Amino acid sequence: MMKTILLLYLLLAILSPAVPSMRQTDHHNEEPKVTHLHEQHPHEEDSLAFCQHIIPSNTDFAFRFYRQATVQTPGKNIFFSPVSVSAAFALLALGSRATTQAQLLEGLAFNLTNNREEEIHRGFHHLLLLLNRPGSQVKLNMGNTLFVDKHLKPLTTFLKDIKKLYKGEIISSNIQNSTEAKKEINDHIKNKTHGKINQILKDLDPNSLMVLVNYIYFKAYWENPFNMKGTHTDYFYVNAKTLVEVKMMIRDSFYDIYSDKKLSCKVVRIPYQGNVSALFILPNEGKMKWLEDGLMKDTVSKWEKSLERRMEVHIPKVSISGTYDLKKMVMNLGVTDVFSDQADLSGITGKSDLKVSRAIHKALLNIHENGTEAASVTGTEFAPHSVPPVIKFNRPFLLLIVDQYTQSILFIGKIKDLLTNTSRLL
Repeated sequence: MMKTILLLYLLLAILSPAVPSMRQTDHHNEEPKVTHLHEQHPHEEDSLAFCQHIIPSNTDFAFRFYRQATVQTPGKNIFFSPVSVSAAFALLALGSRATTQAQLLEGLAFNLTNNREEEIHRGFHHLLLLLNRPGSQVKLNMGNTLFVDKHLKPLTTFLKDIKKLYKGEIISSNIQNSTEAKKEINDHIKNKTHGKINQILKDLDPNSLMVLVNYIYFKAYWENPFNMKGTHTDYFYVNAKTLVEVKMMIRDSFYDIYSDKKLSCKVVRIPYQGNVSALFILPNEGKMKWLEDGLMKDTVSKWEKSLERRMEVHIPKVSISGTYDLKKMVMNLGVTDVFSDQADLSGITGKSDLKVSRAIHKALLNIHENGTEAASVTGTEFAPHSVPPVIKFNRPFLLLIVDQYTQSILFIGKIKDLLTNTSRLL
């Protein structure tokens, strides 16, 4: 018998940096009672300890997934949220059984000999608590919404667990009415991403009875904004033969700098207000693939051992987007059963009659000075006669946005092709 289809959509909208905004109280910081797991009432330090069970695997998965993205979109810009992808597939593992579950968790880089399923789900639960923590100067909202057709009855335990563990929201919907369902889902997505993603669902399989949407919205502003008066026209070298005209931001300040001789690159850490930083990684000439192939789960922690020094940094204003077929990418990582008639998602409905037919991740990135009036009056901090070293991100580079508190990689980008109205061959 043909399996019922579950659609999986992973979305993120990111604006960085941006005007500060007040956060509403987030009631998800209250420790919920969770099904199947021992009741815990930890402080933030305890939550961080639980997170440490999954952070190394999440980082390992992030770089494995990045390498898949370079294969799927060769020569293109890359931008995605690895923590978003990990959380969504871990949620699916919560409702899976047997080989399907093992493939999902192993595909997320977990060693099931060393990591018990209970520890993995608890780790994601506490990670989501910390990433969505109230009072942060960074606005980060991440969660999952499950649209369930009115004719389908998921198990009560599964519904309770996705609410408690994965910040999940369940919406009863008339999915069989594709026109009505598409509008409802797209409106929900638009609301969760603050209008940045207006439409992700263009068509709906007539056999669909559930749609899972994972979203993450991130909005932050630099600890020390760039001076808009300093932004100027410059060139970005797409490759040895092509350059494009870009708006280049410039700032003279003290930065954490790391020169990685093993990976042949330089790393500049630029902090946001709050506990999040952007790592701009510039490979040496001709060393991009060497850098990409060498990224490991301990790479970021190594880069944290950087030295502060004064630099003049040039970074292009960036506005890129990316859409990825996750089905192909995670199948290459060994996650195959969940997309086939061998799928065992009986933890969702109690029956083995469900499979995932589609998994899509859409991402948006916008980096600028910060758009506030204060940025336009930020002056150079040093006397004109003092000339600092210069680092120019005027050729393809990588970008990581990292939550410093949990050491989680929130976003990974590869800035390669900044198309503008002006480009020419060398």
